[in-house]
Amino acid sequence: MDRLDAMRIFTRVVEQRSFTAAAQSLGLPRSTVTDAIKRLEARLGVRLLHRTTRQVSPTLEGETYHRRCLTILADIEEAEEAFAGAKPRGGLRVDVHGSLARHFLIPALPAFLAEYPDIALFMGEGDRLVDLIREGVDCVLRSGNIADSDMVSRTLIQLPQVTCAAPSYLAVRGTPQSPTQLDGHHMVGFHSSASGAVLPLEFRRGDTVQTLRLPAPMTVNGAESLVECARHGLGIIQVPRYRLEADFHRGSLVPILTATPPPPLSVSVLYPKNRQLAPRVRVFIDWLGQCFTDTTLSSASAAHATSSTSSESGLPGCVCQPSAGTAMVRLP
Repeated sequence: MDRLDAMRIFTRVVEQRSFTAAAQSLGLPRSTVTDAIKRLEARLGVRLLHRTTRQVSPTLEGETYHRRCLTILADIEEAEEAFAGAKPRGGLRVDVHGSLARHFLIPALPAFLAEYPDIALFMGEGDRLVDLIREGVDCVLRSGNIADSDMVSRTLIQLPQVTCAAPSYLAVRGTPQSPTQLDGHHMVGFHSSASGAVLPLEFRRGDTVQTLRLPAPMTVNGAESLVECARHGLGIIQVPRYRLEADFHRGSLVPILTATPPPPLSVSVLYPKNRQLAPRVRVFIDWLGQCFTDTTLSSASAAHATSSTSSESGLPGCVCQPSAGTAMVRLP
C-alpha cells in the first residue's frame, strides 16, 4: 500500500470517526484499515488518532495531518484530470431541502449529468445542518440564517415570501388589512430544527421587520405539512412564494397582508472551510449558482409575460432576485 492509499484511508477514518465505517465505505476489510493506520503512525512517529470503545477522533497532530492530506489528495485529483483532459469524476454527496431540490435542481439535473457523465451524484434530503466531514457529505443546500463558523456559506438567491391563508379560514376570522388587525387570528406553527423553536411571523415595512407570534393550535416540523395545514384552514402561514403559485391560481390559498411582506428567504450552499474542494464539488457548486440564475431569469420572463393576468387576478408575479445579502431566519 503506497502513501496516497494510506492518506485516503486515514482521511476516511477521520471523517467516519470509525475504523469499521471507514472500511465499509472503502470496500476494505477492517483489518486492512487498522494496519494501514498503524503503519502510517509508525512511519510518521506520531499518534494520529485517539481510540476509544465508542469513537475514533484525531489528535492535534492528526487534525493537522488530515488537513494536509485533503489538500494533497485534491491537488493530485485536479492535476490528473487536467493532464488527462478529463472532466471531473467520482462520487458526489450533497444534502438539500426537498422542496428546493424538486423545484430548482431536479429539472436541471439531466443537463448537469450529461455534461459530467462520470460524476455519481447522491442527493440526500433534510433540513438539519449535517456534520459534513463526519457524514462524508461534500456540500449542503440550506435556507435561512446560517451561523456555523466551520463552514463556508455562499448565498445563491433571495426568495420572495408571502403571508397567506385558506378562504375557509378567512371566511371565519376575517381578512386582516395590517398586522395590527391580527388579534383573534391563528397561525400554523413551524418548529425549526435549526433554532429549536417555533418561528414567529415576520412583517417588513421599509427597513424595519416586526415579529409577531400568534396562537398556534397546530404546530408541525415539515414544510409540506405546514402548507397542507394552511390549505385546510388551520391558520396563517408564511412560506416562499414559488411553492404556492398553483394554490393561488386554484384559490385554495389567498395572499394577505401584501403591503407588509415577510423578509426574503436566503438560499445558500455550504461546504467545509478547511477543505480544498475537489473538482467535482467545485463544478457542482458553480452549477448551483447558475441553476438558480437560470430559474430566476425564467421566472422573470414568465412574470413579465403574465403580468396582465396576474394584475387582473390581484396576484403579483413572483420574480426571484439573486442577492448576496444577509440571510433571514425563516422557513426551510
